[in-house]
Amino acid sequence: MNLDESPFLLACRRRPVPHTPVWYMRQAGRSLPEYLRVRENVPMLTACATPDLIVEITMQPVRRYGVDAAIYFSDIVVPLKAIGVDLDIKPGVGPVVATPIRDAEGLKALRPLEPDDVPYVTESVRALVGELGATPLIGFAGAPFTLGSYLIEGGPSKNHDRTKALMYGDPGLWHAFMERLTDIVLAHLRVQIDAGVSAIQLFDSWVGAVAVDDYREFILPHTRRIFEGVADVPRIHFGVGTGELLGVLGEAGADVVGVDWRVPLDEAARRVGPGKALQGNLDPAILLAPWEVVERRARQILRQGQAAEGHIFNLGHGVLPNTDPDQLLRLTELVHSA
Repeated sequence: MNLDESPFLLACRRRPVPHTPVWYMRQAGRSLPEYLRVRENVPMLTACATPDLIVEITMQPVRRYGVDAAIYFSDIVVPLKAIGVDLDIKPGVGPVVATPIRDAEGLKALRPLEPDDVPYVTESVRALVGELGATPLIGFAGAPFTLGSYLIEGGPSKNHDRTKALMYGDPGLWHAFMERLTDIVLAHLRVQIDAGVSAIQLFDSWVGAVAVDDYREFILPHTRRIFEGVADVPRIHFGVGTGELLGVLGEAGADVVGVDWRVPLDEAARRVGPGKALQGNLDPAILLAPWEVVERRARQILRQGQAAEGHIFNLGHGVLPNTDPDQLLRLTELVHSA
């Protein structure tokens, strides 16, 4: 099998597949004992800038589970760190920004990203492409709204209050902020594509916090520009809590719309509309239940996924740290055999 015949890429392009392809968000991570061993005493952002570690961690779930795609091991804040933003990833907290950006003066900290800022990305992607062979590698980036929220709030936020206050209160500054982040995201994705990734996923993890009309006004133009700039590979668009946004997410330009666990896939297909594949959408917490529950829910999702023009099985968000890897192995085998 060559790369273009991989079930994952076929499903992205809404073509017939030999079996439903499957991969998992955060498949390379804290649920794997081999990951914990290689990450011991290594800070997250150090690991994300070390090619040997990137390659090893990206490959771990491919070896263990036999998934249909690998996803590049990194973090959405890596390009921000690379251009000099003073931030760190605090264990148990997430990205924390030393000096939040909340005015036009703060925007000066967001200089353009150049390929030379992230040489470890090019090196590790090329190494992974050589090692993966016919298994596709997914590159990714955080979307401007989600990155912007971290920068404005100074870290993770439950309600994104300051982010929305800036968005509503100073639309001119907001769009300038989003334009700057869009350029950075596009440059980061282009580095990955030029190095050889087969597809990209845009994570807009927190965009479910906004209403449909606000998405159209404040976010859609920037997301659309990103997808137009990476149209040479299949594009996946994912957010959490986006059930009410699925229709407008379908308009943003991706080939595949990721669906969290809150909306059944057949209903998601109706909301997204024709011309798109879907990805999802088992609740990650179900993997903590007995296998009989996992199997029943997975088969239900596979049935509902038949309503889509293409379906990539995934979770509705990332693998939880206390997930038994054997559950994911059995789930992968089930999806492949169904």
